[in-house]
Amino acid sequence: MQSLQQKASEWSGVATQDAFGIDETNLFQQLGLQPFINLSTSFYTRVYDDEEEWFRSIFANSKKEDAIQNQYEFFVQRMGGPPLYSQRKGHPALIGRHRPFPVTHRAAERWLYHMQQALDNSRDIDAESKVKMKNFFRHTAFFLVAGDELKNPNHGISPKPGASKPAAA
Repeated sequence: MQSLQQKASEWSGVATQDAFGIDETNLFQQLGLQPFINLSTSFYTRVYDDEEEWFRSIFANSKKEDAIQNQYEFFVQRMGGPPLYSQRKGHPALIGRHRPFPVTHRAAERWLYHMQQALDNSRDIDAESKVKMKNFFRHTAFFLVAGDELKNPNHGISPKPGASKPAAA
């Protein structure tokens, strides 16, 4: 049986070592707090304005401001900053926290589409950091899909081979 990390790498097209390239540099020290707030704000503005009702509905029971705060605090913590998320909400436990949502391959791709747009439009994150973040986000999105399928086998669909590409260095 494949581990969740192995499935995430297979489905995302991002090798585990590339996904955790964010650990090579303290991105929080390098970038500061504001780029993470800006990225999360840009991302969730796109999500809450998404033209696809099925995708918007995933977030219908969440306040946009809360989603932004949860995300940037998690990113800050995961990328070398203070444990803002854990201090306020406890351990991130990504799979458990995403359990109520249909984290399918289709939803992961849509999430990644919006994150890619937010990153592309971010002027306060350098190109090398963006590549590291894209690889981490892509791998983590499919890690959550694998975790969701483990708990909710009816949510998922098999990915199309070659449909996913990692970020280029």
